Amino acid sequence: MRHACIRLTRSLLAVTCLFVLATSDAKAADSPATPAPPNPKLVKLPFAFPGVRMENSPVVFNGHILLIQNERPGGFEAKGENAYLFIEDMTTGQEVARFGKGHSFVSAFVDGATLNIFATEFTDFGNKINTKCINRFSTTDLKTWKQELALTRDGDEQFFNTSVCRDDQGYLMAYESNVPVQWCFRFARSKDLSHWEKIPGLEFADVEGKAACANPTIRYFAPYYYVVYGIWCWQGPGTRYEYQLPTTKYSTLVARSKDLVTWEVSPTRGPMLDPTPGEGINNTDADLFEFEGNTYIYYATGDQATWGTIRVAMFAGPMKEMLEAYFPTGAPMVTFDARQRKYTFPQ
Repeated sequence: MRHACIRLTRSLLAVTCLFVLATSDAKAADSPATPAPPNPKLVKLPFAFPGVRMENSPVVFNGHILLIQNERPGGFEAKGENAYLFIEDMTTGQEVARFGKGHSFVSAFVDGATLNIFATEFTDFGNKINTKCINRFSTTDLKTWKQELALTRDGDEQFFNTSVCRDDQGYLMAYESNVPVQWCFRFARSKDLSHWEKIPGLEFADVEGKAACANPTIRYFAPYYYVVYGIWCWQGPGTRYEYQLPTTKYSTLVARSKDLVTWEVSPTRGPMLDPTPGEGINNTDADLFEFEGNTYIYYATGDQATWGTIRVAMFAGPMKEMLEAYFPTGAPMVTFDARQRKYTFPQ
């Protein structure tokens, strides 16, 4: 969400920060607030990556932990002709591949012996952002790459981040867009990772509040799809959970759905990822993987303008267990309808 979220106006209200439930009605105002269930325990590991980085995607491929990243020389005024993708071996710290000239907003998905990289091709970034399409890069050896067109834009639509998972029907992509609002995400399906079809009529877009629903990461553990996504928050009154919003910041939520239409937003106390001292105002662009029984979440910090880095949070357990823990049984939840493109708050 780097730079892009800067352009969201300060008129957004706290109600669009849906990591907590809506304010109670007048009758409930006289009653004690219902405490929110606690978040699953994440430990933010005490290190950060050097340099200014943002979008990233960690995977295990051929027994190696790899971090797929993008470089945009020029920052806010970056040009596609200078941009590229690269892969770092997390054991050795060495760059093991460089490819994808003109691409950014990278994500990765391992399918058997093939590493698949999805990225958005662009010509200009920042205030003059102009994207072309989403492409797929695939390799079995990190040396020879095959490039294929995955998705084309609808009219003046612009693409940003992507994420791919496997489900019972094949493969599902969540892709970030500025249609119908900036920022939101939509969905596409594929049987072979090469040919993609957009799913019409489904948009995770806060049309009413016009708040950010950005940089999605999608996972599937039957019967639920889980999406981890970034939001933009503005100072506002406390909610029924007595969670006082800070000044401008960018946080990460998690939601789930059985059908991609009706989504439940986690009712736990506070966001999945929230800035802590030293992290600036940003905890977004999260991606995650499982390794040796633990779950690791790579995410971006910084001020959304001049500096940023990647940090890592850990959950001591499998990814499925972690995601399920964000939805305790019986807790009232905010829901989102991807057809009607609106949130509903519990009374």
